Amino acid sequence: MTLTPSIRKTLLVLAVLFALGVPALQAFTGFGLDQRQFADAGDETLRAAGWAFSIWGVIYAGLIAHAALQLFGRNREPLFRALSPSILAIAGCGAWIIASALDARWASIAIILMCAGSALWALLRVRGQANSGIEHALGVWPIALLAGWLLPASALNILTVLTAEGLIVEAARTPMAIGGIAAVTVAAVLVLRSRASAVYAIPVAWGLIGVFAAERADQPGAAWVAIAGAVLVAGFGLGIGWLKDWRGVHASSHLKVKS
Repeated sequence: MTLTPSIRKTLLVLAVLFALGVPALQAFTGFGLDQRQFADAGDETLRAAGWAFSIWGVIYAGLIAHAALQLFGRNREPLFRALSPSILAIAGCGAWIIASALDARWASIAIILMCAGSALWALLRVRGQANSGIEHALGVWPIALLAGWLLPASALNILTVLTAEGLIVEAARTPMAIGGIAAVTVAAVLVLRSRASAVYAIPVAWGLIGVFAAERADQPGAAWVAIAGAVLVAGFGLGIGWLKDWRGVHASSHLKVKS
């Protein structure tokens, strides 16, 4: 079923309010486990430095701007329609906070994979739909940041739950960590090869750098694989994606000046 513009805008605003409101409410009330406590149950296999999660501040700000563009922007219906699956991903961010607070480990995996898949689906659907700098910056890039961050976050979530459930033995932790990092790197390169926004590379590389910082003392092998993956993803995004993004923005701006 195709959503009407008014319904889609309403759902988007509600999703953004839910995604921002749930962590704020948890911080105010102290409800359940916080994200650090949830991760502590099984972060022996793979973890990221705490500062890496500060990217959520940028993502939240981008989602607010993204919702504002859809509420007040005009003549952008094809772009907004293509981005509509991201509404599910945005709402899922709040749902994940609730699942982790309740220590619902398997539910947290299902939710984060749904979020990552929905955000990526929206990002792939939007190729070629953004025709101006503001449509790239406020329409596409916030969803690219969300989709990109959810890739390494999904790997961390899965490995944390598997470890907490006793399904990863101590001897297998480093191989599993390296496997998770490799999977994130390969998946990111494949997404970038599909001509998705190069901004997708930024949070993926950021997350892998966070893994390097957290693991370089305890698991140096995994840490160096993470930094190699970060360099590869960033380089791939720069070499293949950034030029396409910026050329598209420049071309559309140039056409407006000429007209």
